[in-house]
Amino acid sequence: MDVKSVRSLPRISRFNRTAGSRAIARVALAGALLTLSALGLDALEAAPPGGKGWNGEPIVNTRFGAVRGFEDLDDTWVWKAIPYARPPVGVLRWRAPRDPLLWTEIRSERSFNAGCTQYALLSPKVIRGSEDCLYLNVWRPRDGETGLPVYVFIHGGGNTMGWATQLSDYQGSRLAARSRMVFVSINYRLGPFGWFTHPALREGQSDVDASGNYGLLDMIKALGWIRDNIQAFGGDPHRVTLTGQSAGGMDVLALLIAPKAKGLFQRAVVQSGVARTSSVAEADLMSRSVIEQLLVADGTAKTHAQADVATAAMTRLALGAYLRNKSDREILRTYGPSKNGIIANPDVLNDGAVIPIEGFDSFATGRYASKVPIILGGNREELKSILASSKTIPWQGELFQAVVKYGSARWRAFGVDEVAHRLATHRDQPPVYTYRFDWGAPDAKGTSVLPGTWGKRLGAFHALDIPFFLGNDTIFGALQLMLFTPANEPGRKALSAAMMQYLASFARTGNPNSRESILPTWHPWSNVPGTMKALVFDAREKALAISISTEELTDARVLRATNTDLVEPMRGNVLRYLDKMKNPWGLR
Repeated sequence: MDVKSVRSLPRISRFNRTAGSRAIARVALAGALLTLSALGLDALEAAPPGGKGWNGEPIVNTRFGAVRGFEDLDDTWVWKAIPYARPPVGVLRWRAPRDPLLWTEIRSERSFNAGCTQYALLSPKVIRGSEDCLYLNVWRPRDGETGLPVYVFIHGGGNTMGWATQLSDYQGSRLAARSRMVFVSINYRLGPFGWFTHPALREGQSDVDASGNYGLLDMIKALGWIRDNIQAFGGDPHRVTLTGQSAGGMDVLALLIAPKAKGLFQRAVVQSGVARTSSVAEADLMSRSVIEQLLVADGTAKTHAQADVATAAMTRLALGAYLRNKSDREILRTYGPSKNGIIANPDVLNDGAVIPIEGFDSFATGRYASKVPIILGGNREELKSILASSKTIPWQGELFQAVVKYGSARWRAFGVDEVAHRLATHRDQPPVYTYRFDWGAPDAKGTSVLPGTWGKRLGAFHALDIPFFLGNDTIFGALQLMLFTPANEPGRKALSAAMMQYLASFARTGNPNSRESILPTWHPWSNVPGTMKALVFDAREKALAISISTEELTDARVLRATNTDLVEPMRGNVLRYLDKMKNPWGLR
């Protein structure tokens, strides 16, 4: 896949003013006539207090209005597409989310929201979704129990694609029913609508409106909605577990260091996340390129050089209005077609308002906002599915297997082990538990529980742990038809049941172990060499095979092993891929 990156942005030069610059100034000034009163967004209509506790009925009163739930699988109730914020359109684009408007009629949504604006997964030029996408979904057991722990799921997709109910893997009914939880999944702004900044958008704005971290602010807004409303669904607002997978896992790590998220969740689960931020300077460079491409696309400028001159001629107010007057499709098209929905866009910006300037270095210093019990983990062969469609390194070759081995190890090093090590140095940090998901990976003899060549081709790939934790017998829609077989069903289902049990205990108490459990004890991470570091989730065809690992990976160790174990030209080829791993899910 060809992914546009910040490094490859057009070179920007200065030229004299042109007729094109005057024309664009007129267009933008027309857009700037948005009334200032429309920007008075802090004087929002006060919402009434949330409804009373759960009464066992499908109609629930939230702070903003009543919603109707419907019977769903596994003897659960589901409430679909509940707005947790006002649609971020018009003057609200690139601003912090605002409370939804009150409604008087009962909302009876039978369909999930289709998600935020993004490229379609398998159609490179097709754009789907809309900016009106800030909705969440709630599942709970269909009974009268109250005080249930709350499990909040943030989907992955590189922060540029995906939505809360994109896959049947994300279905919340099974975990809600079997583990006695309230399950909440959320949509959040993606790509240039979720992470975008420019001086013209920052001028005169509050710190959050100027942040650029709008996707993270959406998550914080959703967590605030949960705090204020979840008791009406029978949930306990003081036992909220925030979970994210892939880029969603990175977002959970970001919310751990975000002061504005403090107190909104009491536990965290990070699945295949990475601890990395982007700078405001990177984001400014990207937005500058977007503006130039918009000016060329609408005919105001013929070249990027002319577009740069036109931009310089505009006031910041006019430029901000110009950007907000463009459709979401026009903006997203500047990022070019996407083979798998992923685009290159700076995200998790260390803006100093939502994310501290020091970013994830705060894990080392101890100056991070939310010190809560944490589960960190990843899959043994993360990169297999990400590279599966690569034409440059076919899965049958040795290069594919080498990149998967060392690249997946590097992902684990900077996404799990190094984070756990830093967190565990602080006495006021509650226990940190780590796991490695191995199911499907070939063993030392090359044998896998997956049929045919799927072990070699996909193995324990990225996102395969999701249906095991949530109890859903699916993976990526129909892929389970090839991977989940009658032969591996006994061990597979036993592993899923065990992972759900650990997760349920963690959500209830902050400890994945329980007195009544006969499962292996999951000890917290210790920085003492040779002690248990991770619980290894695996199963043979017929039985569980959970074990422990004492291995601790660091980025330096992985790179050293790559240089030591391999010889040229293989070593150089593998290292070239490893150099791209700041954004691993964008690899191709």
